[in-house]
This record gives sequence, C-alpha cells and structure tokens, in this order.
Amino acid sequence: MLLPATPDRAAAVLPGLPLRSAIAHGCGRSYGDVALNPGGTLIDMRSLDRFVAFDAGTGLLTCETGVTLADILAAISRPAPDGSGWLLPVMPGTRFVTVGGAIANDVHGKNAHHLGSFGCHVEALELARSDGARLWCSRTENSDLFAATIGGLGLTGLILTATLRLRHVAGLGVETEDIRFARLDDFFTLDAESADGWEYTAAWIDCLASGDDLGRGLYMRARHAPGVSAAPPSRTPKLSVPVTPPLSLVNGLSVRAFNAMYWRKLGPSGRKSGVGSYEKVFFPLDAIGGWNRLYGPAGFYQFQAVVPPRDARAVTAALLSAIAAAGQGSMLVVLKRFGDVRSPGLMSFPMPGITLALDFPNRDAATLGLLSRLDAIVMEAGGRIYPAKDFSMSRGSFTQGYPALSVFERHLDPVMSSAFARRMGITEGEGIS
Repeated sequence: MLLPATPDRAAAVLPGLPLRSAIAHGCGRSYGDVALNPGGTLIDMRSLDRFVAFDAGTGLLTCETGVTLADILAAISRPAPDGSGWLLPVMPGTRFVTVGGAIANDVHGKNAHHLGSFGCHVEALELARSDGARLWCSRTENSDLFAATIGGLGLTGLILTATLRLRHVAGLGVETEDIRFARLDDFFTLDAESADGWEYTAAWIDCLASGDDLGRGLYMRARHAPGVSAAPPSRTPKLSVPVTPPLSLVNGLSVRAFNAMYWRKLGPSGRKSGVGSYEKVFFPLDAIGGWNRLYGPAGFYQFQAVVPPRDARAVTAALLSAIAAAGQGSMLVVLKRFGDVRSPGLMSFPMPGITLALDFPNRDAATLGLLSRLDAIVMEAGGRIYPAKDFSMSRGSFTQGYPALSVFERHLDPVMSSAFARRMGITEGEGIS
C-alpha cells in the first residue's frame, strides 16, 4: 500500500507503476470490491485531508479528496443565530467516506428525487494520470474525462482535489415524520404524497414479511425546519462493536424477531413526528462503529438495485417475494425513489425509478444463488445494480445496466485497475502479481 501525503506526491506515484496495477483507496466503506486490489497496489488517499478554500458567498468548497464528509460537516455546518447554515447537498448513509470515494461511486442520499446524486454538485476536480498529466476537469474543461470520472470507480486516474457546491438551508434542524404502513401498495401511495413537500424520504421494509403483509414497513420523511438549529455530528461513532462474534448474530430468528418489533415501534397510532438534528435522519448506522462485525467471520453481501418507474411496483414485489421465500435478509432494508435529476457521470448508478438495498448474511452458495435470482429480476426489468455494493454481479448484467460502458472505457487510465474492474472484464490484470 502506498500512502502519499500530498497531492504532488500522489500524482508522482502513478507514472512509476505497472500497467493495470493500482486503485485509490479511502475509508474502506464500499461493500463490494471496487476499491480492492488483491495482488496489486492500493493508493491510500486519506492523508490528502486538507481544505483549500471556501467561498461563503457562493458556497464553493475546494478540498483535497481524502477529506471525509464528516470533516466537511464539522467545519461548515455550524448554525448561525437564526438556525441556518451550510450543508452538503447530498449525503449517503455514512459520513465516514472520503470526497474522492463519494465522487468515484457517485453516492446518493435520501433526497435523490430532489437533488440527484453527489456528482450533480461537483463543479470541478483535479485528476492525475499515469502519463504525468494533471488535468482540471469540469463541465466545460476536459468535460469527457469529467463525466467518466464521476461514478468512474477510480479507473480514470487519481482525483487529487475537488470543488463542491454546498447549499445554504434555512434551518440545519429537520422536521421528521415516521409512518407505519401495512403493504407495498401503501409505500407507493405515501411516496407519491410526500414527493413535493418532503425533501428526504425513504422506507424501512420488513424483508421477511410475505402474503398480504409483503412490503410492509415504516415510511420516513424529513425536511429542513426554518429557524431550527442543529450542531454538526461527531467525526467518530458514539458506540462500537469491539469484537467479531464466532457466529453471525444476524440470522433468521433474530431478524424475524427484530423486524416484528421494529414494525410496531410507533405504537397504536402508527405515526411519530419530531424536530431535531439531521444526524439520525441521514446517518443512523454511523452511531455504531464496526456494526458489520455483528455478521460474524463470514461477513455479508449487500445488494442494491434500481428499476424503472413503469413496472416498479411489480418488480419490487417480485424482489421482496424472492427474498422472503429464501428466508434471507437482515434488519437493514431500504426502499426509496430516485427522481429525474440526471448525474453528469457516464457510469452513475442512479436513474429514475425505485431502488431497494439490503444486507444478506453470507450463507455461501445459498446467498449467491439468491443474489443471482435477484440479478435476473432486475435485468429483465431494465434496471441496474450498484457496483459500490456488489460482489456477485455478472459481466452481462453490468454491460446491460450501464450502456455507456464502451464510451467510458476510452477514458480509462492504463495504470488503474481493481478487483471489480477485472471481475467485470473492464481491465486485465497485467500488473497483478
């Protein structure tokens, strides 16, 4: 592993590396193998953690790409006396990721139907290439390479710095409402009702419910509360799981018990409203460090797919039915909508439609067989699977889901490769020992 301390040193690393041998690495929060490189070189970018400039008039922030989203929130989202403040426009489910990783995977949040993905708010980036070039890329300068790098999985070079356009909100605090619903049709009704008035929306789904209960869950919606202040969240988790248990604590019995209890947590009314910090809305899992250890030494697979709006209800039902029939899944299941805001990235995952994400404890062939069935359902519907959360997608599914692949491949840097890139046939492994 290489650990360059500055953008200059990072840029100097690439020309000396073998062909198709290296990939950038950040905080290691991708669930799949897009930033893994067995037998090759990882370039750890976390020491590139400096802020370069911030314009409080325009909201433009320039930083090195080892800066984490938690670092940015700690620095800029401090409320003014009237409760207003600056915020990242798009935040994924964890703040413990680097800016470089957020760009390379074009991450999304609970407001994708309003503001699109992270890449929609990248104004420019500096890219180091293995021929020694350092290129400033934007929508108007080296625009083809800019489009290939956003969502480009780190395969176009090293992203050294980036300029992001932040947003100013009237209140850093948020108004929230959680609503219990009994079946999948209710999700689509609630989601349609919430689309205009609530910026942040997502639902937790009981993945083991079937029959008339298929798709039951809790719908969660939030919006900024003008005049309500909120402190930025901590840069570290509040609690942590210190050790990995010998067996997975996430199993059929524990998931079924938890899901039944969680679905009823809102009490007889089935509703709960409140006003408070955005931390619990955006980053619920960040409160527990090392939560992945609960899955035991065998770990887990994550699956996330998006399917087009036309048949979204039927396809989502088919996915949930397959999961319930297999008796697999976990407590962590999210269903939400992507809107029509297009990312500038050639290979970005978000597209208009409904996206389902969940974890599966690793049961070897049984889990891989289920993932293959889910893959087939998504492909037949004209959807796609998220590379940042994938460890089992086929080359055919990747090619079908990302029709810009052939254009993207023209912009690959000859040195960059990864386990995912080789698994998908994007690159060969010439520099891999």
